[in-house]
Amino acid sequence: MSLAIKDDEVDIVIGALRSDLTTFMNEWRPMFSRFHLIIVKDPDLKEELKIPEGFNLDVYGKPDIDQVVGSSTSILFSGYSCRYFGYLVSRKKYIISVDDDCLPARDPKGFLVDAVAQHISNLTNPATPFFFNTLYDPYAEGADFVRGYPFSLRGGVKCALSCGLWLNLADHDAPTQALKARQRNSRYVDAVMTVPAGSLIPISGINIAFEREAVGPALVPALKLAGEGKCRWETMEDIWSGLCVKVVCDHLGLGVKTGLPYIWRTDRGDPIASLKKEWEGVKLMEEVIPFFQSVRLPREATTVEECIVEVANAVKERLGSMDPVFARAAKAMLDWIKLWQSVGSSSSRSSAV
Repeated sequence: MSLAIKDDEVDIVIGALRSDLTTFMNEWRPMFSRFHLIIVKDPDLKEELKIPEGFNLDVYGKPDIDQVVGSSTSILFSGYSCRYFGYLVSRKKYIISVDDDCLPARDPKGFLVDAVAQHISNLTNPATPFFFNTLYDPYAEGADFVRGYPFSLRGGVKCALSCGLWLNLADHDAPTQALKARQRNSRYVDAVMTVPAGSLIPISGINIAFEREAVGPALVPALKLAGEGKCRWETMEDIWSGLCVKVVCDHLGLGVKTGLPYIWRTDRGDPIASLKKEWEGVKLMEEVIPFFQSVRLPREATTVEECIVEVANAVKERLGSMDPVFARAAKAMLDWIKLWQSVGSSSSRSSAV
């Protein structure tokens, strides 16, 4: 698959929660080697990173984070949230982010899946959030719009976010994974679809790509669980971020796609042990989803930053008294927007060490 963009328009952001990235980097070398990489080391990780040679990359650690955003704010970037610092300091048009426990997948014919190329294809082709096409992505090779699809909507809208999927270990929550400990996902569905406007989606940060200027500020590291750990099913930060970005995309008329590309997710962690940490998040979702389903942004909110400020204020007003985690999330969202405006905007500069 050829890319309809230049190599220097892409940053690949990797949050490093493990010190030895040798296997991860070498497995991804065929897809990553032509692009610039931003590796952000989890501030809680004490060991030095092991990174093979042959990549164009910048590495950021805790001292860099503290220098750029200040030590009082750097708590936003611990654990899986360290990747968001990469989103902040990138200046590229497109960002692709993959967890460090994931490897390239193979399709049913045994060919290596180029996740980078597929994500870019998803982002550079329009999305169709206002009318569902039953043949999925009408812009894919060999596909088209079905009979009855309005011609006035066939031009689509900008796709701002691409959400890939996972083979082997699917992104279940801890209760599901504990109950189905041996279950692995082997279903490779060769399809991409636009998530309809008005429908929420549990966006996983494991395998995503987005247009930075279009929605970067909406990908916010805000919801931190009291017992948050270092396994995906012990966190909810990406789910909260995904709900924010979907509400913003719906308001601004942007598209979100899900489906291809797949990655191969390796086994990691103990879901039974993690259940105690994530159970708080599982319960919170019962309050969070109705809130996001009902939130309405004012017409005057015309930028991503303005939209997130409105959502943050609504979180504080409607959820803040229910649980301290929501009040903290609202504050973190406002802090993030201030950071994005001072550090993350295209006119500001920062450097890696």
